[in-house]
Amino acid sequence: MSYTTYFDTAISDYWRALALPYEATFLALQGDLYVKKATLEFHASARLDDQLVVALKCERIGNASMLFTGAIFRGEEHLISGELVYVFADPVTQTSRPVPASLRDILLGYEAGQAMTEVAVGDWQTLGEGARTLRQQVFVQEQQIPIEMEQDAFDETALHVLVRNRLGLSVATGRLLQPAPGVGQIGRLAVHRVLRGSQLGRAALQALLAAAAERGDFELMLHAQSSAQGFYAAQGFAPRGAPFVEAGISHIEMVRRLDE
Repeated sequence: MSYTTYFDTAISDYWRALALPYEATFLALQGDLYVKKATLEFHASARLDDQLVVALKCERIGNASMLFTGAIFRGEEHLISGELVYVFADPVTQTSRPVPASLRDILLGYEAGQAMTEVAVGDWQTLGEGARTLRQQVFVQEQQIPIEMEQDAFDETALHVLVRNRLGLSVATGRLLQPAPGVGQIGRLAVHRVLRGSQLGRAALQALLAAAAERGDFELMLHAQSSAQGFYAAQGFAPRGAPFVEAGISHIEMVRRLDE
């Protein structure tokens, strides 16, 4: 059993908890991380079908290196201890470079319990640049929706939400229309591909729900992609009508009352 694989997986989840998509993050930071040393200390064996908990924290940040300490548990039993040393380096020459101040602040902030994202609600003029970039990544590039269908005139009058991480990168977005008095319509809800499942979509949706309630809407509706129906159901939306195809993707209308 390779316990280092568990810590490798935990590191990936650690970056997700920071709301940092790895590739985009280190491209913005003009560097990359390389493992310098990995050590394990064995206390007891895991067994096939054990349910394990892997814990990880950033213990120390040096000039160019970062020390992560971890532990693997089966219930209350401590099975494995581990240490991982990463070096921040130039991706071309692989020579070490100082850890960027922005990354240092994010790591220290996370370990101190600070929020890793900021949720902004506003108009297209204020939030459009960040929202457009993320929507094109998700809808146009990933889902192959024609750009002329993804972009429309409703953006100019809609209320938008944009979730940014602490590097200022857009990680979730959505918009709120009002097709009829008292009725809100949520659309264009998108989350960065590698950060789905980390509550960012929920944060964006909750911000739009609050905005709709504040302006007096009594009902919210949306066209959910079939793959996202469970997500919206967990947020109180119920299906209405039969499924339909939109932009080549199966959808279903879902609604939620705000006055109950």
